[in-house]
Amino acid sequence: MFINQILDGLKNIHKPQLKFLTVLLTTIFVCGSRINFSSLARHSALNEKTYRRNFRQVFNFIELNQAIINQSKCRIEAFAMDASFIKKSGKKTFGLDKFWNGCAGKSEKGLEASIISLVDVQENASFVLTVDQTEPNSEGNTRTDKYAEQLEKAADTISKYTRIGVFDGFYAKQKFVERTVVCGFTMISRLRQDANLRHLYLGEQKPKGRRRKFADKVDFNDLSKFEQSTAVIDQKEIKLYGAAVWSPSLKRKIKLAVVKFKNKSVNLFSTDLEMTAEDTFRYYRSRFSIEFLIRDAKQSGGLSDCQARDNKALEFHWNAALTSVNLARAMAHEKRIKGEKKPFSMKSLKQQFYNEHLLKLFICKSGLEQSLIKYEETLASLRNYAVIFS
Repeated sequence: MFINQILDGLKNIHKPQLKFLTVLLTTIFVCGSRINFSSLARHSALNEKTYRRNFRQVFNFIELNQAIINQSKCRIEAFAMDASFIKKSGKKTFGLDKFWNGCAGKSEKGLEASIISLVDVQENASFVLTVDQTEPNSEGNTRTDKYAEQLEKAADTISKYTRIGVFDGFYAKQKFVERTVVCGFTMISRLRQDANLRHLYLGEQKPKGRRRKFADKVDFNDLSKFEQSTAVIDQKEIKLYGAAVWSPSLKRKIKLAVVKFKNKSVNLFSTDLEMTAEDTFRYYRSRFSIEFLIRDAKQSGGLSDCQARDNKALEFHWNAALTSVNLARAMAHEKRIKGEKKPFSMKSLKQQFYNEHLLKLFICKSGLEQSLIKYEETLASLRNYAVIFS
């Protein structure tokens, strides 16, 4: 079984925890209801207290996720970082605070999971690397500082795969950009439509006095000073305009890439001044794959279902939920390598696991002749019952 192969290859893990993780990850795939302690206990042989106790144990999910990514043999070209709002009722849960809820379009009381993923740009797929809980603001330590600290903590691991990071517009702050560049990463993000930018002065300098650095302000209605190129996405032509400019808010030179499609315009930037507008646009487009990762984790991995109030248990649950999506992606990637090109659907994969689990349960409890039911064609039709993509 794929899950056993991955877990057996891990180092520094004792047998009881290895056994527990095997049961946990397998149970997540066969559980069709909300994935919490009670539901996990109903779908496996372990007691609810066993889950609660083990969720407070320390485990290196980064090593596990690395093993899954390496096993899938995907081509990692960038990493992405994003935060997801988690609804939580009650008053005693660690980390409760006001966080931005994108679905509601406003800040709400709840929890927030900060996620770093590695991106296969060609396949447009994200694999989670690590998840941290965003703690409430404290004096002298803002949320931007906490996101930067998380990135710095995972920098050595990320550097083994890529040095290009893609972020949404929230992270385009001078403090975060500076700390990202210090880690040795190229940052690609988005600017406001009315961003204050200055052209670099390339003309003749005065013989005396301070050298002139900047020319006039960037006018987004007049892009004649930019290098123009085109990109074709889904048979639609998109115009790209690139130029090195100065950003007063970021206090640094950046490579600006203005993307124009019909009447819409998006301002992207890269801290690498040599990066082309086409590459900046291509990398930034892959950022949205982390949104699909979070969606699958919430819909099928139980990311929002944790019953715990403890910080360690919450982070363990979130990591397990997102790691289950990694496993599903890796299994789908293996099928693609073998030539079976089909859309990825974690719900379909979970349905197959559930059908197979139920079939084995019927065989075991009823004492049926296994050789008749486990015949290849019969088993395949039973495994794919109610599956969207088989």
